[in-house]
Amino acid sequence: MTQPKLAIVTGAGSGIGKYSTLALWEAGYAVVLAGRRLEKLEETVNEAGISDDRALVVQTDVTDPDSVKNLFAKAHEKFDRLDVLFNNAGTGAPAVPMEDLTVDQWMTVVNVNLTGVFLCTQEAIRWMKAQDPQGGRIINNGSISAHVPRPMSAPYTATKHAVTGLTKSTALDGRNYHIACSQIDIGNAATDMTERMANGVPQANGERKPEPTMNVRHVADAVVYMANLPLSANVPFMTVMATNMPYIGRG
Repeated sequence: MTQPKLAIVTGAGSGIGKYSTLALWEAGYAVVLAGRRLEKLEETVNEAGISDDRALVVQTDVTDPDSVKNLFAKAHEKFDRLDVLFNNAGTGAPAVPMEDLTVDQWMTVVNVNLTGVFLCTQEAIRWMKAQDPQGGRIINNGSISAHVPRPMSAPYTATKHAVTGLTKSTALDGRNYHIACSQIDIGNAATDMTERMANGVPQANGERKPEPTMNVRHVADAVVYMANLPLSANVPFMTVMATNMPYIGRG
């Protein structure tokens, strides 16, 4: 029996990772769910009602090289081929003036948002190079913050700009091995993380205003679209955003 295509999703227990996982399952993929909170990963699997042959839950800390190696080893034990890695896990720091950030707060964001993407990408490339036929797709969760910052968001913005550079390097270095790399930049998808926007968030002009959000399913559908492309085609960068959010022009 031919195995379904396989996707590994980090940060799969909530938000964009959860809904992208559900959408990939609906599209016929087997999915390896990675994240720090085991109970949240298991909730996602139970909610979808997916059989064991199309799901694997691996508690993972993407900042820990050994934990990442364990994730890919467990996935490789169960599945022959890796088709898609969605580097989705991310975190932020408190919205405080830059000079008030602690080094620990800075490093936490750097380790999750940048080093975690790098570590998972390394392991994916190793697997994708070794499999026959070679190749696969890596999708990185960038952000609108990969283009422009919010007030008091230096760690998050810096790491998301860095993810753009990593996406470009991965796409270039992967060419000869049929490895495509894409980045999806998301603006105001409605998740637990964006609930605060209804009450107002800081704006560049010093005001505090509510911002519109969009259904997170639009993001999940975009991830599936990117995942389903043949390896001869790629969307290097895609932006999916709430139409009326303050981004284009002057707000």
